Amino acid sequence: MNPDPSRQWKNQSTVTEFILLGYQEHRMVLFIAFLIIYLAILLGNGLIVVVTTWDPALKTPMYFFLRSLSGLEMCYTSVTLPKMMANLVSGNLSISLTACATQMFFVLFLGGTECFLLAAMAYDRYLAICLPLHYMTVMSHKVQVGLVAGSFAISLPMQLIQIGLIFSLPFCGPNEIDHFFCDIPPVLSLACTDLYVNELAVYTENILFVVLPFVLILASYAYISRTILSMPSGIGRQKAFSTCSSHLTVVSLFYGSGMIVYLPPKTSDSVRANKVLSLLYTVIIPLCNPLIYTLRNREVKASLSRLLSRKEFFKVNTG
Repeated sequence: MNPDPSRQWKNQSTVTEFILLGYQEHRMVLFIAFLIIYLAILLGNGLIVVVTTWDPALKTPMYFFLRSLSGLEMCYTSVTLPKMMANLVSGNLSISLTACATQMFFVLFLGGTECFLLAAMAYDRYLAICLPLHYMTVMSHKVQVGLVAGSFAISLPMQLIQIGLIFSLPFCGPNEIDHFFCDIPPVLSLACTDLYVNELAVYTENILFVVLPFVLILASYAYISRTILSMPSGIGRQKAFSTCSSHLTVVSLFYGSGMIVYLPPKTSDSVRANKVLSLLYTVIIPLCNPLIYTLRNREVKASLSRLLSRKEFFKVNTG
């Protein structure tokens, strides 16, 4: 990720904005497609938030975390998709350094929070399956709130430091970012100074927000698998596995794409691939989450059916 030496001599104050190249072919087709996807993300995740809040049968730790994840996904997608759609419609690809820094902060902040939230969900499944007699005692509402709040609290200061380090760098041109949002690798590639401190900060953040939560998730599921395989009942094993399959699917997609984008050394050949993979964890996963968590979940499907069938749900509460 070292800068191009040929650019270091240029005026370091010339860059006042970046150009997000994004996707420029078939712009109106892409705009309509992303608009439909964005509305589907808001609708699907919004329904999960409403259903898990409304139905007393879903007032359990697992659904508290699912509600938190769905709310987080709506915010996460809203940081990138509206700007990309505006660029597709207007053709104005510029973004100021301040707007770029703001967008990058929220992408990193919400993404880092999701990493630890997924680890908290794995810990919840570990307690429910491996320590069922102590589950409700250990996973109290206070602990649930603490795990979610802690996920946000860990991410916030680290991302503020990261943004401060990146946007204190001199950018001396060119100013084109071959991406649809301001992400760390393409922005750092435009800097015209030594990036040792930034590379160290990125490496540290990768360890803290990608590797560490992923190891915790693997450890949780190692204990879960051992407990499930020791169950005498085949029906019990099947039920236990079904409660984990949705979470495992999301973890595999989210961490798989994230590790490919952020962990390997960056080369010019990986730019296009990373742009496509970024769509996976910023757009596709938030779109699929409601389907992943509801198609195999009879409780959520039943609750959603009851909610949508209630006439009073659609009436304005005047009382």
